[in-house]
Amino acid sequence: MPQVILLPGLACDARLWQSQMSVVPDRLSPVASDAHMRHERIEDMAAAVLREHAGPLVLVGASMGGMVAMEAARQEPSRIAGLALLGTNAQPESAETYALRESAIELFAAGEVREVLEPNLVFAFHPKRADDPALVQRYMAMMLDAGAGQLIRQNRALMQRPDARPHLRSVLCPTLVMCGEQDLLTPPACSREIAALIPGSAMRWVPECGHMLTMEKPRFVNAVLGEWLQQFAS
Repeated sequence: MPQVILLPGLACDARLWQSQMSVVPDRLSPVASDAHMRHERIEDMAAAVLREHAGPLVLVGASMGGMVAMEAARQEPSRIAGLALLGTNAQPESAETYALRESAIELFAAGEVREVLEPNLVFAFHPKRADDPALVQRYMAMMLDAGAGQLIRQNRALMQRPDARPHLRSVLCPTLVMCGEQDLLTPPACSREIAALIPGSAMRWVPECGHMLTMEKPRFVNAVLGEWLQQFAS
């Protein structure tokens, strides 16, 4: 029976999956990975996940975690029993986003972490939730706990990430692609592209939701993800 590995996004940790742990069948022994906190490149993060967890794996990745999942599927496709790719992007970094990350990195290095993150909340969340104080506080706590060093290192990993698209047509495991309908950071077109490339993948849209779908719409995400995971628990 495979194990479920939950892969957080940029500067996130197990708290990103707090609401989802209850819908992962116990038999699948779910664990949230912190490989992205310990390695410099997407390729190395994926290799660490594969090295640290034996046997077949179901990888559930959000944002950068989805990129790690796709890379793991490239490195050892025979070990990947399933992929759930939430709000992610298979493309390499664009020149425009590369420049934006460089600017942010300079500010992070100068200690201006909150000053960078707070104005960008409008990109992380749907407008209906961007001013939800409890939600914003949970998100900001993760970012601030990660700190400037992790934000710099993980942004650099994203800037140097490989193009996942060439190998996606060879992915044969069950694959779920989910995206917030109003995701501004990994827009719906990114998920459409992934779903079109992976044979037989299932595409689900999360209504009135931005990028942080596991936190914004946990009930909707749990219903879809929980049902999808049942196929691996029998």
